Amino acid sequence: MSENEYWFCLTHHAVEGRDGCKNSDRLGPYATADEASHALEKVAERNEAWDNDLEWNDDEPGPDGRVSER
Repeated sequence: MSENEYWFCLTHHAVEGRDGCKNSDRLGPYATADEASHALEKVAERNEAWDNDLEWNDDEPGPDGRVSER
C-alpha cells in the first residue's frame, strides 16, 4: 500500500487519505487526489457503458425464472 493513495468518501463527498473513513464508505484507492475527486464521474461512465453493453442482457430470465430489474 502506497503512502500516496487517495479515496473518495461517499459519506462526506470528499477526497481522503489513507486514514479516512472505513473502506466500505469510499471508492479507491486512486493514485492522485485529482483522480479520486472524479470517482463518481468514473462510476457513472462505467455504469453507462455496462448498461449499453450488447453482450449483457438483464432481460432474460435467470435460473429461478425471474427477470432482474434495473
